[in-house]
Amino acid sequence: MAQTVESLKSPRRFYSGVDVAPTAEGFAVRLDGRVARTPAGRVLAAPTRALANIIAGEWKAQAEVIALASMRVTSLAYAAIDEAPEGRQGMVDEIVAFAGNDLICYFASAPASLLERQQSSWNPLIDWADAELSLEFTAVSGVIHKDQPAATVRAIESMARDLDNFRLAGLFHAARLFGSTILGLALMRARLSAATAAAAAQLDEMFQADQWGVDEGAGARRRAVAVEAAMLQDWFEALGQP
Repeated sequence: MAQTVESLKSPRRFYSGVDVAPTAEGFAVRLDGRVARTPAGRVLAAPTRALANIIAGEWKAQAEVIALASMRVTSLAYAAIDEAPEGRQGMVDEIVAFAGNDLICYFASAPASLLERQQSSWNPLIDWADAELSLEFTAVSGVIHKDQPAATVRAIESMARDLDNFRLAGLFHAARLFGSTILGLALMRARLSAATAAAAAQLDEMFQADQWGVDEGAGARRRAVAVEAAMLQDWFEALGQP
């Protein structure tokens, strides 16, 4: 697997100017007029100027020492460019796996107040997937696994395979982040905002916090998910609708 920015040693800033220019690969990010490269040596380019501008903005925002962990869009672009071409099937398989065990299809049997929250948040999304994407999901009461309809699993696989590398990498990251392919698709297709998607994915944890108070670790995780979700919203908006 290609290295992400988080796994690389933080270098000192070695450039002054950042811009975007059209190339054969799309819209490339340039540092002092030279095309930037991914960890695998490929051109750091996005399929739309809007997304390339976001990536370039991350490079412009760096201080004397480059804070690689802050460059979330650049990291996802590395995945789309370095990992997706050869690793498409693995990404597709994981998206399908999350759909087959989708978080928002598993409803609590008790307490009633939690079930009511889940139904209010999740049922409209399950209905949307059916009405807009022809994906029929089966709701489950409790935590015992139940297979989703085979036609739905096949449709998710076909849908994921048809995505370009950048949207595939985004959906792959979203499904992992939320534990839900439905939420990932809803964010990709602008059915949900980042904040609403993150809240839906963390509904159970937020319910527990309301009952017992906010745990510091859980609070940090919720904030981290919110930041990643906001990045993904920017990512998909910059790419445009599939």
